[in-house]
Amino acid sequence: MSSREVVALSVGGVRFVTRAATLLQFPGSRLARMLSGDDQEFKLVNGEYFVDRDGALFSYIMDFLRTLQVSLPADFSDFQRLRREAEFYELYPLADLLGQEHLLKPRLEILEVRFFLQEMQAFFRIFGSCSTTVGTLAEQITVLTGQQPGQGWNSPFPSQKPLVPLPLERPSHHDIAFQCGTDCSAGDRFVARYVSIKPDNRMLMNGTNVLGLLIDTLLRDGFRLISTRTVSSEEKVECYSFERMQRPASLAVMVTQDPGSSGMAQARRSQVQKGK
Repeated sequence: MSSREVVALSVGGVRFVTRAATLLQFPGSRLARMLSGDDQEFKLVNGEYFVDRDGALFSYIMDFLRTLQVSLPADFSDFQRLRREAEFYELYPLADLLGQEHLLKPRLEILEVRFFLQEMQAFFRIFGSCSTTVGTLAEQITVLTGQQPGQGWNSPFPSQKPLVPLPLERPSHHDIAFQCGTDCSAGDRFVARYVSIKPDNRMLMNGTNVLGLLIDTLLRDGFRLISTRTVSSEEKVECYSFERMQRPASLAVMVTQDPGSSGMAQARRSQVQKGK
């Protein structure tokens, strides 16, 4: 059979159509032997191979054959059943990946925002359990500064003078610190700090507005606000706690030589969307 031919399968009543080359990714598997007619359990009926197995789980097996990755939904729970299906088809690299269940399951991610308002300045510190998420957030936040003549909280726009970007403070991989607002300088001039948070293009100086934009950004990214509290009543440090289920990792197979040999297939953890 040519590797360019199209193959139709009916697995547990669910129809799949794919290229023969996809089913031949692992020549030692039963699906490859099915095409050569060496496995009598797979019956060819009206031009389709009939397989008396779970059709819903086979969709994940087909996705693995096409991508050499295991990417499962966040609410997936049938790890043992899917691994049993992989073993039935003798796709042992897939079975080995499914054995790393702890990597494929979603994990709870915590993020905390501390907000301190002092006169015309606001101070922010963000702590996150996932360093990737914190790093992504740091790339979204831009702080710019410049001297502005006689303006404070009520000035909605920066002057025409060019502003200088300021690096965010990164005490560790798990937190960010920055500030906004105005600070009195020489004479009637102020040192102003504006904050922009992508994808929003506004430059905000008012700390309350920046806090609102930051919360909106986190909510859009899938976080859920679970609590608010005052950390220090004297200094009025407010703390906002968020959580979300971190997307499960994708696991991939690196085939170094013979794709039919499970000994040559090594699992590695793939990069996923940052912090999600």
